[in-house]
Amino acid sequence: MDRRLVLNAHLAVARGHRVDVMEAVDEESGRASVLQIVDLDSGVRYVRDEGTRGDIVRWSGRVSDCTVTVGSDARTVLTIDVEGGGAGETNARAALLGADAAVEAAKAEADRWGGSEGVPEPETDRFW
Repeated sequence: MDRRLVLNAHLAVARGHRVDVMEAVDEESGRASVLQIVDLDSGVRYVRDEGTRGDIVRWSGRVSDCTVTVGSDARTVLTIDVEGGGAGETNARAALLGADAAVEAAKAEADRWGGSEGVPEPETDRFW
């Protein structure tokens, strides 16, 4: 599975290099932000200096494409072929957060329409 990372920095990682990625997953939104990328072949470590909160997820893969945009809008787009299912954990956490939100919305809708805990009205007698 390929993952595409868009970063607001200049990171030149050669195609074919193996990388180790550490992300923080925000519990409220389910979004992942990259904390660190380590180029395992060259030994270069790119670290974010801002503190983030959330669960830490680590995964590794091989770089299949790297595009660095130079200028006032510093940006790097890395396409990484993920080894194993490491990135799946990030996606699974986001899916679970979405599922929890859907359950809460369904409960609110059921409460709005009378819920399922009400006593059904008795059927009226039919006269033919």
